[in-house]
Order: sequence, then structure tokens, then C-alpha cells
Amino acid sequence: MNLRAKILQVVATDSTFERLTDRLGVAWVGKCIHCNARLRIELDGSTSIATVEHIFPRSHGGDDSPENLALACARCNHQKGVRLDNRSKGDPRLMEVVQALRERRLARWRDPDP
Repeated sequence: MNLRAKILQVVATDSTFERLTDRLGVAWVGKCIHCNARLRIELDGSTSIATVEHIFPRSHGGDDSPENLALACARCNHQKGVRLDNRSKGDPRLMEVVQALRERRLARWRDPDP
């Protein structure tokens, strides 16, 4: 699955994202999984600010399932990666952050339209 498809998959399953019209046109607008900053996603899945956040890091076996993906601003995603992704798989702080992100993602979950 390409990056834009992953982004649109998250948009479809994250209740913070709504289709809105702003001064730049029609787009999906939602929130960063970490800091709740406003994220704008073009209808084709392109973005200049948002990044795909793997809640359970790929470096530890995290996959591209919708439940493990969220959208984050580049700054937050980078900071999480630098601070936590290089820790061992069972590291208590890593697991604490992963659990908090999983709960946040679940609270924002919506079933995609058929």
C-alpha cells in the first residue's frame, strides 16, 4: 500500500477528520494523534505536514493495519521516534506510550464507510 493510501485509510477511520472547505479548497481536516494540532490532508491523500505514525513501531514488528496507524505532525512523529523507537521492545516507557496512543486511537476510531 502506498503512502497516500495509508493516509486516506487513517482519515477514513479517525473521527477527528472531517471534509471541509477552507481558503485552499476542499480537504480533510483533523488532529495530530499526539498534540492535537490541526492537520490538513488533500482529497488525494497528499499532505505537507502530516506523517504516518506507527503506534507500535515498525522497528519492533508494528504493521500497517489501520489500528496501528495514526496521523501525526512531523515534529511529534520525529520526537517519538528519537525518544522511543530505539528502545528495546519491552521497555516500560515505550510500552506506556504505545498503550496511551492505542487508547487515543481507539477513542477516535470510526468505522469506514462501506
